[in-house]
Amino acid sequence: MLHSLVELHLPFCRLSILPLTLPSINFTSLLVLDLSGNGFNSTIPPWMFNLTKLTLNLGYNRLTGKLPDSLGYLKSLRYLTLWDNSFHGSIPKSIGNLTSLEEFYLARNQMSGIIPESLGQLSSLVALDISENTWEGVITEAHLAKLRGLTYVSIDIASPNISLVFDIPFDWIPPFNLRYLNIKSCRLGPKFPAWLKNQTELTVVVLHYTFISDTIPDWFWQLDLQLSTLDISSNQLSGRVPNSLRFKYSSTVDLSFNRFEGPLPLWSSNITMLNLNDNMFSGPIPYNIDEVMPSLTDLDISSNSLSGRIPLSLGNMSQLTTMVISNNHLSGQIPHFWNKLPFLYIVDVSNNSLSGSIPRSLGSLTSLNFLILSSNNFSGEVPSLRNCTDMKSLDLSDNKFSGPIPASIGENMLSLLILSLRLNSFTGNIHSQLCGLSNLHILDLSHNNLSGKIPQCIGNLSGFKSVFTDKDTSKYQGKLEVVSKGRVLVYDSILYLVNNVDLSDNNLSGEMPVGLTSLLKLGTLNLSMNHLTGNIPEKIGNLEQIETLDLSTNKLSGSIPEHDFFNIFESSQPVIQ
Repeated sequence: MLHSLVELHLPFCRLSILPLTLPSINFTSLLVLDLSGNGFNSTIPPWMFNLTKLTLNLGYNRLTGKLPDSLGYLKSLRYLTLWDNSFHGSIPKSIGNLTSLEEFYLARNQMSGIIPESLGQLSSLVALDISENTWEGVITEAHLAKLRGLTYVSIDIASPNISLVFDIPFDWIPPFNLRYLNIKSCRLGPKFPAWLKNQTELTVVVLHYTFISDTIPDWFWQLDLQLSTLDISSNQLSGRVPNSLRFKYSSTVDLSFNRFEGPLPLWSSNITMLNLNDNMFSGPIPYNIDEVMPSLTDLDISSNSLSGRIPLSLGNMSQLTTMVISNNHLSGQIPHFWNKLPFLYIVDVSNNSLSGSIPRSLGSLTSLNFLILSSNNFSGEVPSLRNCTDMKSLDLSDNKFSGPIPASIGENMLSLLILSLRLNSFTGNIHSQLCGLSNLHILDLSHNNLSGKIPQCIGNLSGFKSVFTDKDTSKYQGKLEVVSKGRVLVYDSILYLVNNVDLSDNNLSGEMPVGLTSLLKLGTLNLSMNHLTGNIPEKIGNLEQIETLDLSTNKLSGSIPEHDFFNIFESSQPVIQ
């Protein structure tokens, strides 16, 4: 029989019960206990805190309860891994007794309260990750004073309310030299933290949404760093951005949602993800962007004041998966370079002053999921997009497109979630092929010159019969204008929750298809300003989630049955003419 045990490793074994009593085996000599990823749903049993030499890994379970003061008994503890559980309450003050602790991981729990100053007694601490909890109070110099060996810090508040404040003297010199710094959703500003001047080994700098309203001092740009991540997004930083920083291979840079100005900065060939959106950058997209940053996979320079034409050099960036250049002042035509960009997943050029026709080569993008061309001056017929079989969102609205709606949309884009063609000059009938788009949850063909009958098969659009829950494809659907209750609403982060059919302001005729009444999850149905005739379907009352029903300016007859939903939502009572 085994009488003494030094290490016990049972990670991801799908054990169902965490032992609450000390087994017959002698655990007193146990140094390493790894029970991570087993799905335990209980509290930590008291006997574990008698194992004073223990190294503890209980991450990726469903452990709950508070961390007890007896945690401080484990004075020889070197590694404490409790992330991805359901612990609540605050960190016990006894944490300061763990002077041998080198790594403390408490991320992604339900912890809250004030971070105790005794945390600053952990003189052996190398890595601290307490992110994605809801901490409050103040972090002072005392929390950090003795952490001489600290190299890794991650503090990310999982709450929209900023309740954790850093109150550190401007001239403070830290005792440590960090390599990894991640601070999110905390009040670190308004000044840029001067103590970073002494952090000469940083490879990751994340200061996201930290209320810094300052210019970045020259000394930061001149630090001799080789960064893999620079994220200073969602602050109020201003000034110009020099090209002096160096980056490691496959680096990420995010300066978005600030007030930076001047020309777009061009850094290292090692950068793969570059987010400069929502700033005040101006001037053209650099003509040599492909030479300076040839490894870019993700480029977002939207919502700035960029002007000029789309440079041909973008077509040489063969690794691009994301090209978002919307909400600028770009003009001219779209270049014919798309057959050299085989991996493009997102193309968003909306809200510019672009003109001309859509290049046929754009239809060669077999990986394309999101094509957003809205609010420009594009004209002519839309070329065949039959090769874009993975398309999730197609937004061509607010342009001058003409001719028929391409049949390839309904025949080949069977994964389509959003189809918005509003505010154009499309003609012809609504193809019955569109009825095969079973995932569609937004169909907007309004304000065109479409004629003929609404297809009877419109009731086959099963995406309007169930709640859309595919969050993988909801991560990026762009911004979309949806008209509801006579108002233009802009949706972005919750766009995947919108269920809308708008065929208004066309030349459609004939009767309302009965199949419309089976689209039970519809929030908006707008058929106004057409030439529809006949009776309103008796089962129109089946649309229990409708918020806006507009059948006005037609020649319909009959009545709409009384239903509670017509009383809940303001102005939802339709006008029948």
